[in-house]
Amino acid sequence: MTTETYRAVQVTALGQFEPVERNVTPPPPGEVRIRVEACGVCHSDVITVLGLFPHITYPRVPGHEVVGKIDALGDGVSAWSIGERVGVGFLGGPDFDCVSCRRGDFVNCLHQEVTGVTTDGGYSEVMFASASGLVAIPDELAPQDAAPLVCAGVTTYNALRNSPARSGDLVAIQGIGGLGHLGIQFARAMGMRVAVIERGGDKKELALRLGHAGVQRTAERSSDGRSAAPRTRRRSVCPNDTGRGALSHALGHGSVAHKSC
Repeated sequence: MTTETYRAVQVTALGQFEPVERNVTPPPPGEVRIRVEACGVCHSDVITVLGLFPHITYPRVPGHEVVGKIDALGDGVSAWSIGERVGVGFLGGPDFDCVSCRRGDFVNCLHQEVTGVTTDGGYSEVMFASASGLVAIPDELAPQDAAPLVCAGVTTYNALRNSPARSGDLVAIQGIGGLGHLGIQFARAMGMRVAVIERGGDKKELALRLGHAGVQRTAERSSDGRSAAPRTRRRSVCPNDTGRGALSHALGHGSVAHKSC
C-alpha cells in the first residue's frame, strides 16, 4: 500500500450513502486485503441500501462484483500470493467445516458471509475477503469487464451449464439486461442457437450485435402502465410450455430450452 487511508462509500441508514475515509489495517486471519480495481453495480445491492437482509448492521459498504489485486495476506493464508489478481462475488466463501460443507454443499454453508451485506464490499478502494471466497482473474481481462462475471456471469453461465441444452439446441433468453446480455454471449460460445424474448424494441440492435437467432417481442406498456398491443405481427411468446412451442414454430426448431435471466 502506498497510503495509510483509503476511500469508500458506505450506507449509514436506509437509503443513505456517505463517502468515508478509513485507515488501512492488516487483514484478519484467513482473509486477504485487496486493492479494488473495479466493482460492478448489481441490483442485489439494494439488499444493503434498503435493509432487506435480516439483522443487517450499519455502516456497511455495498458491492459484490469485485476485481482487484491482493496486497496483504492474513495469518493462515497459503493458497494465494501478494500481487495475484482475484475476484470476489456475492457468496463470501465457505468455512469447509459445517454440516453443509461436509456434504459438499458449499453454496449453503451455514457460516458463509455475504459480500457487501454481512461484510463490507467493493464500493471502496480497499476491501477484505475470505481466502476461500476468491477466484483467480486473468490479466488479459479488463477489470470493468471481469467484475460482472463473478455475479451476473456466474448466474447465467451456471443456468446454461446445468440446463438440458447442448450445442446446436435453441435456447430462449428472456430479457436483455445485466444478466441476459451475458447469457446470450455464453450460449453462443457454447454453440447454442439463441432467441431473445424482450419487451419493446430498444435493445434489438444490442441483441443482434451479441448474436442471436431471433427476437420475440412481448406486449409493451403504455403511458398509463397498462399492456399495449405489440408493435409487430410476429407471435408473442411467454415463458411457459405454450410459449416455447410458439417460439419453436416461429423459428423452425423442434424444441426450445427456456431459462429466464
